[in-house]
Amino acid sequence: MSKRDEILEGAMRAFERHGFRGIGVDAVLLPSGASTRTLYKHFGSRDGLVLAVVEQRHQAFLERLRADPESGVAGLFKALALWQTEFGARGCMLLRAHGEYAGDSEEIAGAVRRQKTEFLDEIGRRVEVELGRRDEALSLQIWLLFEGATAAASVAGAEVVQAAAEAVQVLLSRASRT
Repeated sequence: MSKRDEILEGAMRAFERHGFRGIGVDAVLLPSGASTRTLYKHFGSRDGLVLAVVEQRHQAFLERLRADPESGVAGLFKALALWQTEFGARGCMLLRAHGEYAGDSEEIAGAVRRQKTEFLDEIGRRVEVELGRRDEALSLQIWLLFEGATAAASVAGAEVVQAAAEAVQVLLSRASRT
C-alpha cells in the first residue's frame, strides 16, 4: 500500500470515529505514521485530505452497489445493511462532512452535493429498470428513505434499514400499478 493510501485509510477511520474537525492532524496521521509534510505532499492541505476521504468513501459505496446491479432498489438497502455491519451505523460520513464544512469549504460541500446527486441518479436508474419508466418523484422518496435510514440507524439501530426497505417495497408496488 502506498503512503498516500495509508494516510487515506487511517484518516478515514479517524474521521469516522471523531468527526472531521473533532480531531487534530497529528491524530489523523498517527495510524499511517506520516508527517504533516507528507500530508501536504499528497493532499495539499487538511481540506484536501478531507476531500479525498469523502471521494474515496463515495466511490467505495458506489462500487459496492454496482457489484450487484441485478439487485434493483432492494439491493440499495441490502448494501446499506452490509455497509453498516462493516463500518458501523454512525450516519452518513458524507453528510457529516457537509455539515462540518458547508460554511467554510465550498469545494468539500460541493463534492458532497455532487456525490449525493450521483447517488440519486443511481436510484433513478434502478427505479427505471424496475418500473420500465422513469419516476423522479419515487426516486426522490426512495433517496429520502435511504438517507433517513442511514441517519436513524445511528440512534435507533440497524433494524431501521429493514423498515425503510419495506416502505420502499410498498412505494414500488403502488407505482407499478399506475
